[in-house]
Amino acid sequence: MHSLNAKLPFPEATGKGIRIAVIDSGVNINHPHIIAKTSGIVLTPESSSFIDGLGHGTAVTAAIQEKAPDAEYFAVKLFDHSLAATSGRLLQAIEWAIDNQMDVVNLSLGTPNAAVKPALELLVKEAEASGLILVCARHDSRNPVFPGSLDGVVSVDVDWQLDRHAYRVSDGLHYFASGFPRPLPGVPMSRNLRGISFAVANMTGFVARACQQLSNRSLQALQQSLALYTV
Repeated sequence: MHSLNAKLPFPEATGKGIRIAVIDSGVNINHPHIIAKTSGIVLTPESSSFIDGLGHGTAVTAAIQEKAPDAEYFAVKLFDHSLAATSGRLLQAIEWAIDNQMDVVNLSLGTPNAAVKPALELLVKEAEASGLILVCARHDSRNPVFPGSLDGVVSVDVDWQLDRHAYRVSDGLHYFASGFPRPLPGVPMSRNLRGISFAVANMTGFVARACQQLSNRSLQALQQSLALYTV
C-alpha cells in the first residue's frame, strides 16, 4: 500500500469505480498532478475546449485525485476568463451531472441569490433520488451560498488548522477540511492557491474513498461512514 494511502481515511480505498464531476474552470490534462482518467465538457459559450486557462480547476482536480487516484473524472467547464458564472449555468452543470450518472460532484462555488434557491432545492432532491452526492461550499467568505447551505448535500467549510489528509464534522452534518491544495514544488504555501475551493476538493477526495466501500450510496449512509474517520 502506498504510504499516503495508509494514512488517509478509508485506507483500503482509492476511489475506484467512482465517477466524479468537477464543476470549475476545466482541467489541464498534461499537468503532472493530474494522474487519473480525466475527460471534460464545456458549458461556457466563451470557450470550445475544456482545457483550463485559469489553473483553478486543475488545482482543485489535483487535490481530489491525490486522495482518489482510481476514480474517473469529468471536468465540467463552467468558467473561462474569471471565476464567475450565471445561476443558469450552475443549474445546467448540476443537471448534466445527474443526467450523465455521476456518483459525486465537486462544487467549490455557490450563489447567494435567494431567487435561485427553489430551483436548486429541486435539483438537490433530484440528485439525492438518483444517488448523486453533491459536495459543496457552504460559505463564500462569510456569506452562506446555495446549494451548499441546503439540506441534502455534503456541506463544507474551511478549517485552517486541519491537516490536508483529515476532516472533521459538526452536528453530524457540516464538514470541515483544510483550505490548502496539493503543494507545488518550490512554491511557498503562502503563494499557492488556497481557500474554500480546496476544502471542498479535499472533502470530495474523502467522499470518493468512502463511496467506494458503500453499496448503498445514500447521503445518510455516507454520513454514517464518514463519521468513522472524523477527527
